[in-house]
Amino acid sequence: MQFVINRSNLQKELGFVQGIVERKNTIPVLANILIESAGENTIRISGTDLDVTIRCDTDAEEVRQQGAICVQARKLFDIARFLPDAPINFKKEENEWVTVECDRSKFRLPGIAKDSFPELPNFKSTPLKLPAEVLKRLVDRTIFAITQEEGRYTLSGAKFVLDKSAAKMVTTDGHRLAFITTQVSENGPTADGLDVLIPRKTLAELTKLTSDFEGDIRLGADENHVYFHIGSRLLISRVLSGQFPNYEMVMPKNNELTATFDTLALNQAIRRVALMSDDRSHAIRFHLGKEQLLISSQNADEGEARETIATDFAGEETEIGFNAQYLQDFLSVVGSERVVFEFKDGNSQAQLRPVSEEKQDYKYVVMPMRL
Repeated sequence: MQFVINRSNLQKELGFVQGIVERKNTIPVLANILIESAGENTIRISGTDLDVTIRCDTDAEEVRQQGAICVQARKLFDIARFLPDAPINFKKEENEWVTVECDRSKFRLPGIAKDSFPELPNFKSTPLKLPAEVLKRLVDRTIFAITQEEGRYTLSGAKFVLDKSAAKMVTTDGHRLAFITTQVSENGPTADGLDVLIPRKTLAELTKLTSDFEGDIRLGADENHVYFHIGSRLLISRVLSGQFPNYEMVMPKNNELTATFDTLALNQAIRRVALMSDDRSHAIRFHLGKEQLLISSQNADEGEARETIATDFAGEETEIGFNAQYLQDFLSVVGSERVVFEFKDGNSQAQLRPVSEEKQDYKYVVMPMRL
């Protein structure tokens, strides 16, 4: 195989693909990417960790000889970053070695046979569509609530539901829950919709792929995989099996007490007070009184902190303990100038939501801490 490609084109696509490549080397072949010709002047770059696969098609300046090469992803990405802004010539030699030339630079990289590279999942149809900015918003506002504990398999991803009129994403780690649903345009009368559990790593890669993409993403799924077609790029992910918890049971039904806050003021106050909280629990105390919230924390070794901010609360005085980080995660992505804090008492789950969100419903449920 031999081809010439623009440096910026190559570097951009390698940036997407190398992000999912296996770095722990439990299976050494997964540290490689597959580069193959996919048309007269098109190069296809693929990488996989067996759970997530990314395939990017990009224009080449010239494909002189059709074929395929497999080289180490990280090393090629590092080389591409430091090469001068000039055309790059790839040539496959005997014994799978690959020569990379650019201006006055020349590299020789050991490759592997294409037959050694894992067989990639067969691409299925993507009958559904969703604006890229909508999918990115769903992920950004929920991904932080996914559990980091490896043993909690069904909580290690997001429940994603897409039908003809709405898209919904739910995540939880057992201590808090993020829920968002938004209206979408008609997805077509023949589309059955989606209801899948998407792994955290897949969601993280989706945010990268959608960051500079405008337009609709095409989606589809089969029994084991979900497919995202984002322009010339394709992401295929294995879906999580198992039953996602009944999140509707967790949603508060009778949180009749409410307090409204300026989002930025609340977030900054929590951040300052949390500086004196316990390093392990991140515990802070909310003391809600008439038209004000007192936030406090204390650490036996380092001292204490207190700050007061204004609110419209008019109920009886209430104290609630929270993990400061849990509140900051929500306040940093809510995207609204004001938020509503809804609760029943100091021992029941509280709910936060933006004051006004047209065409979408965003809720964040967090369990209190015992102080």
